Amino acid sequence: MGRLCLSWYHYHLAPGSDSREHWDVTVTSRRRDQLAEFLRSRRVRLTPADVGLPAGPRRRTPGLRREEVAQLAGVGVTWYTWLEQGRPINASVQVLDAVARTLSLDQAEREHLYRLAEVPSVPEAADERLRPEVQIVLDALVPIPAVVYNGLFDALAWNATYDALFPRLTSAPAGERNAVWQMFTIPWCCSPVGDRERELCTMVGSVRATYARHLGEPAWISFVDRLSAASPDFAGLWAKHHVAGAESRVKIFLQNPGNRAIQVTAASFAVAATPEARMVVYAPVDDDTRARLAEITANPPGITYCAHHAPA
Repeated sequence: MGRLCLSWYHYHLAPGSDSREHWDVTVTSRRRDQLAEFLRSRRVRLTPADVGLPAGPRRRTPGLRREEVAQLAGVGVTWYTWLEQGRPINASVQVLDAVARTLSLDQAEREHLYRLAEVPSVPEAADERLRPEVQIVLDALVPIPAVVYNGLFDALAWNATYDALFPRLTSAPAGERNAVWQMFTIPWCCSPVGDRERELCTMVGSVRATYARHLGEPAWISFVDRLSAASPDFAGLWAKHHVAGAESRVKIFLQNPGNRAIQVTAASFAVAATPEARMVVYAPVDDDTRARLAEITANPPGITYCAHHAPA
C-alpha cells in the first residue's frame, strides 16, 4: 500500500507533471474566488454615508456600488470589477492599499486581502496598545516576573517583579526599551541574564524568525541596521540566519542584591488581541526562588548592579 501511495504521488504530484500543474491552477482559481467573495462582502457592508457620499435614490442592493469603490480608491471601474470577479489581473500593493482604505479594512482584513491577491505586502504598523486586563494579569502574577513583548522584543508592559529585576530596561527611553537592544549594548559585566551566549543566540533566532513576516518594513530594517552598527556580536549572529521558536527553557538572573543566581523557567503565551504580542512568565523553580523574588519585589534595588562591582 505504501509503495502504491508513493507511486501515486510521483505520478500525480511530482514537480512538472500535468496533474501538479492542474492542482496549482485549481488552488489559484479558488484563491481568486475567495478574493472576489471577500471584496463583495466588504463592499456591501458599507453605506454611502459611511464614506461621505449622498444616499441618493433607493438602492436595489445593499452597500456601495462597484463604481463608487473604484472612484473612491482612484482606480478604473473596469479594473476593480475584474478584481472583484476574480479575474487573473495584477494588483500592486499601492492599489490594494487604496482599496483597503476605501473598504475600511482593519489590519487583519488588510493582510487577508494581500494573501488572497498573492501580493507581498508592507502592512501598516500594528496597533500595539494592550487591553487593560493584560496589566491586571501581569500584576496578579507578582512575585513571579512577567512581561509582554512584541515580535521585536520591545517591552510593552510588565509587573513590579520584572521591574525590580530589569530597572535598566524598564526605565530606558521608549526607543531603547527593547530586551535585545539592552542585551547587546550593555557591558557583559552588567548583564542581568546568565548563560549569556545561549540567550543571545536564542533571542536573535526569535527575531530572525519573526523578521520573515516583516520584510521591507522600515521599522524592522532600521532596528537591525542600528543594532548591527552598535554591536558586532549582534551583526555576527544575525548573519548566521539562525532561527528559533518560542519554547520553555530555564533562565538564570544574576543582577540582584547579593548577586545570587535566580533560576526560573521562561514560558511564553500569546496575547491574542495584539498581533505578535506575547506574555513571557518567569516561573521560579522552587519555593526558595519564589521567596527571593518576593524579597526583591518588596525591596527593589533601584539600579542594575554590576556582577563585578556590586556594593558590599
